[in-house]
Parts: sequence; structure tokens; C-alpha cells
Amino acid sequence: MKLRSKRRGHALLALFCSLVFLFSVFPVYAEDQKSLESKTSDLQEQLAGINQDLLSISDKISTAEMQVEITNGEIQRTKDSLAEAKANEARQYDDMKTRIKYMYETGNATLLEMLFSAENMTDFLNKADFIQNISNYDRDMLVQLQKTRKEINDKKETLEDQQTSLVKIQKDLEKQQDELEQKAKETSTDLETYQAQLAQLRAEEAAKAKAKAEAEAKAKAEAEANANISGGNHSGGGSNSGNTDGGNSGGGSGGGYDDTVVNGGASNIGGSDLDVFAAILDCEAMHDYNSMLAVATVIMNRVNSPIFPNSITDVVYASGQFEPVWSGRLDSVLSSGPSSLAYNVAQDAINGARLAAVQDCYYFLYAGATDRPGVNIGNNLFFQSW
Repeated sequence: MKLRSKRRGHALLALFCSLVFLFSVFPVYAEDQKSLESKTSDLQEQLAGINQDLLSISDKISTAEMQVEITNGEIQRTKDSLAEAKANEARQYDDMKTRIKYMYETGNATLLEMLFSAENMTDFLNKADFIQNISNYDRDMLVQLQKTRKEINDKKETLEDQQTSLVKIQKDLEKQQDELEQKAKETSTDLETYQAQLAQLRAEEAAKAKAKAEAEAKAKAEAEANANISGGNHSGGGSNSGNTDGGNSGGGSGGGYDDTVVNGGASNIGGSDLDVFAAILDCEAMHDYNSMLAVATVIMNRVNSPIFPNSITDVVYASGQFEPVWSGRLDSVLSSGPSSLAYNVAQDAINGARLAAVQDCYYFLYAGATDRPGVNIGNNLFFQSW
């Protein structure tokens, strides 16, 4: 009897020590879990913010890349115009040299003969005026060609400066993107570490809880057994103490083009919108009807699309879309006044005229600077999407 009492005392002492140990550990783990859950939540919020910043930076990079490509096309267009101006200047210079050489070799006799062959004073003055006009024409053409060459060269330098600026913008944005991606990577690594620690802590807590339950069940079973022994009850009733926690801890389950003019629907547009429309056509298209109508069709397609602004002025002045806007050429044309052809085409487009070949296009670039597939009209290449 003393032996049984001793055993029961040892069992109760063991149960008490186990419970003291378990309850002394749990508050520490609970505090650690709360801290880890807070850190995990904070990092998840940081990661979501970084991802949003990455999307914003990505959009800015796409816009900068589009501006660089548009500017490259305008630089190439300017280079081609410059080459043509130089060729015209060279031809004019050769013509003048030939005429000067002829005048030097023949002297002024021919001109004097022309003057003195006049039948009366009126005829004399007319012939003198004719000779003066020839000289003035040569001088004016040379001055005009030199002026054109200078303007085109200035424009080329301006565009190259803009391209340098845009490339710098692109590199700065890419640098920001790299920094954000690195920050996201570090945050993600920290998040994984905290999540792993939290999972380990929860597993340890589950094991402790299971051990506590088993200890309590075992102590209870021993206490009942001892009570039965002390009470003289030796019945051999089966005990299910070995299956208290169940067995469900297993893993879980498992070249030519269609020049037809079609009707795309009239719009109620006028005033300053019409001026801007005509000016951008003068800037972006060759001065023939189809070339201008092709550009006008793209602009009207954008106006009628939900992904672009819904007015001509807003479409033209949208950030990074039309090179004449940021280079100042558009303001220059608006100041001097668009051509009558540009006004006619703009008004036709507002009334519904669309060039069939580009009626589904929303973009264009100078054809000499791109190998994209598309429709070439007036040295502009038109295509549906960027």
C-alpha cells in the first residue's frame, strides 16, 4: 500500500512539474509570435508598396523609350531633309557658277546689247528690271538655301540634345527600377525568414500543446488506475489512453496602300482644336492630301478611343506622343499659321473622312528610321500598337 501511494505521489509530482514547465514557456512564445506576425505584416505592406512603385517606374520607362524612338525617327527625317537641302544648295551654286563664268567670259556686252536694243524708255526700263531680277533671284535663292540649311542643322542639333536628355531619363528610371527591385528582393528575403521562423514557432507550440495533452491524459489514466488499485478494483477493462491525440496528423492533399477615303463619323470640333489639328498635320506629314489624311486618321482614332484623351488638343499635347510638341515646332507653326491644305484636311477629318489604309492605326513613325511592319504613306509608317 505504501508502494502504491509512493507511485501515485511520484506521478502527481511529475504531472505538476510538467505543467509548471509548459506554462512557464508559453508566454515567451506568445510574445515572439505576436512580434513575428507584426513584422511579417509590415514587410508584406512594404513589398506591396514596392511592387506598386515598380509598376509606376515601368510605365515611365515605356514612355521614355517611346519618346526616344520618336525622336530617333525625327532625327533621321531631319538628316534626310538636310541632305536634300545640301544637294539643292550645291545645284544652285553650280548654276550660279556657270552663269557667273558666262558673264565673265562674255563681259557685259550681252547685257549692254540687251539694254541698248530697247525700242523706247519703257522697253529699256523693263529690260533693266529683268536683268536686275535675274541677279536678285540668284542672290535670294542662295540666301534662302543657306537659311534652310541652317534651320535644318539647328533642328538636328536640338533633336540630338533632346535624344541625349531622353536617354539620360531612361537610364535614371532604369537605375530607380534596379534599386527598387533590389529592395523588393531584400524585403522578400526578410519576409521569407520571418515566415519560416513563425512557422517553426507555431510547430513548436503545437508539439508542446500535444505533449501537454498527452501528459495530462497519461496522468489522468495513472490516477484512475491507482484509484482502482487502491479501491480493490482489479477489473481488466481496456484502456484507450494511447490514442488520445488521434492519428490525423498526416500530410494534406494536394508598299502600296488602300487610298479609299471612308466615313468614320463626324465630330463637333472647331476653334482652337482645329488650329492645333492643322498645325500638327503641317509638322508631321508631307504636304499632300493622303499623307496628311493618314496622320489625321490616327489622331481621330485616338480621340474616339477610350485609352486616349477625348479631344484633339489633349491627344496632340499628351506627354511623349508627338515630337513637334516638345521640340517647339508645333508652337512655331501655330504662331505663323497652318497651311490652307492642312486646314482642309483637318476639317475633312473632323467631318468624318478617314484613309482606309490606316483606319485601324493609332501610331506612326518616320519610315526611314524603323523596320516595324506597317503601312508606308508619305514616308510615315503607320501601325496598330506600340
